[in-house]
Amino acid sequence: MAVPPRRVRALSASRARRIALAAQGFADPRPTGRVDARHLRRVLDRIAILQIDSVNVFSRAHYLPVFARLGPYPRALLDRLTAYTSAPVRPELFEYWAHAASLVPVRYQPLLRWRMERAHIEPWPAIRRIAQENPGLLEDCVRLVTEQGPIRAGDTGIARPAPRPGHMWNWHDGKTALEYLFYAGRVTTARRVNFERYYDLTERVLPSAVLAAPTPSRAEATRELVRLSARALGVATEPDLRDYFRLSHHDCKARVADLVETGELLPVAVDGWSAPAYLWHEARQPRQVRARALLSPFDSLIWFRERAERLFDLYYRIEIYTPAAKRVHGYYVLPFLLGESIVARVDLKSDRQSGVLRVQSAHSQDGADPNVVANQLAAELALTAQWLELDGIEVMPRGDLAPRLAKAVADI
Repeated sequence: MAVPPRRVRALSASRARRIALAAQGFADPRPTGRVDARHLRRVLDRIAILQIDSVNVFSRAHYLPVFARLGPYPRALLDRLTAYTSAPVRPELFEYWAHAASLVPVRYQPLLRWRMERAHIEPWPAIRRIAQENPGLLEDCVRLVTEQGPIRAGDTGIARPAPRPGHMWNWHDGKTALEYLFYAGRVTTARRVNFERYYDLTERVLPSAVLAAPTPSRAEATRELVRLSARALGVATEPDLRDYFRLSHHDCKARVADLVETGELLPVAVDGWSAPAYLWHEARQPRQVRARALLSPFDSLIWFRERAERLFDLYYRIEIYTPAAKRVHGYYVLPFLLGESIVARVDLKSDRQSGVLRVQSAHSQDGADPNVVANQLAAELALTAQWLELDGIEVMPRGDLAPRLAKAVADI
């Protein structure tokens, strides 16, 4: 007997936006008292991943999503969870290629082993090539890590090549070999000092209980990763779900079908969305969201630019690698979330030598009240400067919002 088709529910765009904000933790008020590790764990339970990035003109990327949701918190708390500290700790997060380079709760390590097993075919060509052309170097690096780890890439003793035009990372073969071993899960990050990675054997870093956990099949693992993505996104298209853990279309499409069959994903049609969407069966659907947050370019709310455009009518491209003369909004631009909308974007720089949080440009979004935006943004910037231990805020005269923002900052 034919199975009757599932009824497709309809969602307005504003309702979908509120569901997405709630799923990412923006429907909850920030803590009013002391923020501790329990608060950080709740954020991580929701969003599952913190993307990392080396750019430090304003702040390291992985600190910012936590601040956006919790407000000021001791960054040392996150350092202890990640082992980005000189003190011996039991890390609760580990580095891996989840959504790009990411920090992931250690309990999810078994869900990523299928990717580690594909190190010979999945990473970019330069990393794959080192395994094909110089497998002896891989084993030399394993011996070096075993005997001397944790080590830096420079400890391999291999010289860095001369800079090459068009190459973002000027890696030597020792670094490339360690990155292959990292992708394969044989080594991992033991700690970082000034953001430089120290590699060690995975069994010396991750808890033994995690390493002893059974390895799920690829289908089982990717099904759970889609579950995590669906819960973190609230309502999403298949490409949204696929992007969260950078799954293949084949894997994600099959796992979405599985979760629709079990009733965990509910097919929905969202006004203005051209693609079919899926609602997480336990997603919160608040009537109102009163958020206020500066969003890192690598925040999971907006890191998939197509989704950010659908949710917030925000066309956003990071311009770090754009020549200065061609930048539209600035170098390190953070969208400003107020209520349920993106209302502005600011290019921020932490001038640590001068003790100043510098707003290099400030642009408003169409439809936002510039006076309200300026006052709320000034308050959030003051909170941010305090968190970063900067003494003041300087607003440069670039962007249509800059004059009002400068006045609002002066009035604080």
